[in-house]
Amino acid sequence: MTGAQKVWLAMASSQERSESRPDPKFLTIAEVATMMRVSKMTVYRLVHSGELPAVRVGRSFRVPEGDVDDYLRKSFYNAG
Repeated sequence: MTGAQKVWLAMASSQERSESRPDPKFLTIAEVATMMRVSKMTVYRLVHSGELPAVRVGRSFRVPEGDVDDYLRKSFYNAG
C-alpha cells in the first residue's frame, strides 16, 4: 500500500479520525517541482514510475506533502 493510499484510507474513515490529528496537505505537481527545484516533467516522471505517490483528481495529480518529505529524506546522498 502506497503512502497516498494510506492517506486516502485515513480520510475515508472520518468517523475514526480524531480531532487532534491535522488534515493531510496535498500539493500540486507545480508546488512539488518548486519545492524540489526540478521541472514539472521530472515530478511527473517520479509519479508515473511510482517513486512518488500521488492521488489523481480529475485530470491532475495531488501529492501528499509527507510523501514528498519521505522521498527527499530517502534520496539524500552524503557526498564526501
